[in-house]
Amino acid sequence: MDAPVLDYMRRYKFKKLVLCNDTDVGLRAVIAIHSTALGPATGGTRMWTYASEEEAIMDALRLARGMTYKYAAAGVDMGGGKAVIIGDPKKDKSEALLRAFGRMVDQLGGEFQTGEDVGTTLEDMEVIYSETDHLVTLPEHCGGAGDIAPATALGSVEATRACAKRAWGSPELKGRRVALQGLGAVGGNALAMLIEHGAEVVVCDPDEQKVARAVESYGVSSVAPADIYDQDVDVFAPYALGGIINPETIPRLKAKVVAGSANNIFADEERDAAALDARGIIYAVDYVANSGGTILDTDRFRKGGLQRARAMANVRRIFERTEEVFAIADRDRISAYLAANRMAEARIEVLDHVRLLG
Repeated sequence: MDAPVLDYMRRYKFKKLVLCNDTDVGLRAVIAIHSTALGPATGGTRMWTYASEEEAIMDALRLARGMTYKYAAAGVDMGGGKAVIIGDPKKDKSEALLRAFGRMVDQLGGEFQTGEDVGTTLEDMEVIYSETDHLVTLPEHCGGAGDIAPATALGSVEATRACAKRAWGSPELKGRRVALQGLGAVGGNALAMLIEHGAEVVVCDPDEQKVARAVESYGVSSVAPADIYDQDVDVFAPYALGGIINPETIPRLKAKVVAGSANNIFADEERDAAALDARGIIYAVDYVANSGGTILDTDRFRKGGLQRARAMANVRRIFERTEEVFAIADRDRISAYLAANRMAEARIEVLDHVRLLG
């Protein structure tokens, strides 16, 4: 293992990194467990074509750490974990591969539990479920909450509204120009919600069919993915992959607000958050903004089982949590990124102390 990976794990106090291989079915996967302080390490399984194994490992680690903070900030008693399967979900995915991965998850004995993510679906989770009970995201007929994308989109739009209030004094999005990057399950739902709020949206996605459907259904304009950063808009809305806010893209942004559902939007958290602050750009901390799906997903573990009204009310409180992050940032004169971390870490510390006393 390269030293930088181990250094990263030491720096951020990771518990475990599991490398999974099944040569017979072509499985290469990584399971990263950051924290179990609040509960079992929980996070989705992503399937993606990584440039290298090292890139896949670092993606799993960064995403797992983000899940720890996401659950803590959302008031959900789960720890942080994440899994990535290396491969093209359109070409390499098979029942045998998914079942093999399910057995790997099961061998961890509940220390890690997973669900869908980029490149995986509810149907995939049902296949994995045949090999392990340690899943959070499941279809309704398997006892899960079903499709969580609308909840994730709703929370992200609520965070966008909170940013708009901070930027312009009102949470209203009517007439605001939005550049929406990514029309996947969450981005597609967010587009419908933004249009309902009266926003004017320009979209991009590598999938031309998704773009064509969005243009036809909502009358939005579109640009090539490479041009989305240069749009003259009020809000830049990342709904695709992470690392897209970086020294190359930040100077191109014309937006006053950055808010969406993508995980790990910063290539380097401290550096890039500071760069946005220096330009006066208000941003929603990603793991706060995109926690709606996890809130809905895990509601079935609360007393009384899944109650959608309760879960969705908690999703809408992402507006208030985003405002709380801004309040901490103002009080302590720190970035919103550090303020969100401080909010999450305070909850982890309190519950750790309570459990020690218990």
